[in-house]
Amino acid sequence: MTQRNLWWIRDDLRTVDNAALSQACADNAEVVAVYLSAQQSWGEHDMAPIQADLIQRRLQQMKPILARLNIPLVVREAQTLTGQRETLLSLCQQWSVAGVFCSQAYQWNEGQRDRQLALELAGRGVEFHCLQDACVLAPGTVLTGSAQPYKVFTPFRKRWLERLQLAPLTVRPEPAARTAPSAIASEFTALAYPLKDSTAWPVDDAALSHKLQAFCQQRVVDYQQDRDRPAIDGTSGLSPYLALGMLSPRQCLAALTLAQPDCWEVQESGAFAWLNELIWREFYRHLMAQFPRLSRAQPFHGWSRHVAWRDDPAGLARWQQGQTGFPIVDAAMRQLLATGWMHNRLRMIVASFLTKDLLIHWQHGERWFMAHLIDGDLAANNGGWQWAASTGTDAQPYFRIFNPTTQGQRFDPDGSFIRRWLPELADVPMGEIHQPHRWPGAARLDYPPPMVDHSQARRAAIETFKAAKARGM
Repeated sequence: MTQRNLWWIRDDLRTVDNAALSQACADNAEVVAVYLSAQQSWGEHDMAPIQADLIQRRLQQMKPILARLNIPLVVREAQTLTGQRETLLSLCQQWSVAGVFCSQAYQWNEGQRDRQLALELAGRGVEFHCLQDACVLAPGTVLTGSAQPYKVFTPFRKRWLERLQLAPLTVRPEPAARTAPSAIASEFTALAYPLKDSTAWPVDDAALSHKLQAFCQQRVVDYQQDRDRPAIDGTSGLSPYLALGMLSPRQCLAALTLAQPDCWEVQESGAFAWLNELIWREFYRHLMAQFPRLSRAQPFHGWSRHVAWRDDPAGLARWQQGQTGFPIVDAAMRQLLATGWMHNRLRMIVASFLTKDLLIHWQHGERWFMAHLIDGDLAANNGGWQWAASTGTDAQPYFRIFNPTTQGQRFDPDGSFIRRWLPELADVPMGEIHQPHRWPGAARLDYPPPMVDHSQARRAAIETFKAAKARGM
């Protein structure tokens, strides 16, 4: 009798290079693919409606792909993480499932759910296979000489590259079609979650492959100099697909290596600069797996709990809506509101402004990003915010604070990005675009003056962090 396995789809919305799907399909087993949305848990974790829409569109795209493989797709609502576990147990009993296969989650709550599920499935004679698939190198395999996790990126990168040279990079092919259709029927329940249009982002495999190949073969060459210029299409545009597992990091690395074979050696190249970003992604995932407090709303450094953050709802709202009076900050925040995406350099600028100029807790910014970003990813988002707030491992030192005006002048010198998102500044001359309040015609602008004096705010932030660090030692 053919064994029936269940592939539990999580943030691995792909059929190529998928460890859980490949192992579920071993020995020509019958396979049922199951996706369980969790409206309540998603809301509690601030999932962006535009990301939920991207997930739904991708699931619709996967249904015929899986049908071609004789694998039915069952999409159901489970409300919570507990609901997901209970639904899986019920389906395993109903369908006489022999094994459950899924990709490993590194967040604390999800890990607790999986450990409980494994115990309950074992008690029913069902095998549970939770496979590492979100990183090129599994957390726990890139360690210091004393077998400790790295807390600084540069030595982590050096060791990561050394480890990768020891094992060939393998991209698994899509599994072969099952020899016979499953007895289980496909079932598609629309996601019970607020949705925001994500159609600017394609979700079919051909489009994703083209985006990856085109970037690695062409635009990555100029990535080093273009990636910090928000007015230029200089980034890969692949972050939403990596966040949801529509592309795997191995696929990205394989495409980069094939197109740019010297990317490992030429560290001044655009190819190495993008490789570096892929390794940062791995670094933050390794940290989250090895330091569970990071997914439990806690800072990495204990001393930073003593930072005297300001309670300023009005200031937070102005930052959220792009009304701070600092053009590069406001243009970035309005881009986020309109598109669900923000350029990486701008993420650093607006995060520094919130945590240092306004001295507002980084968790407010972390939640706002997750609630609006199409590429929301807990590990990367938490890592980025703690880097900017100087509370994380290998973070920006607290005394190095971005000047939003000079950042704008450096990375949007002619103000073209600012004018795109702040139409009220369209008539401001180029020489005044980064400080429009100094322009003689500023009185007739429908634009607020700067909400803080950066120099004063910088001094106050340094003193605040210095006092917190002294108290926490």
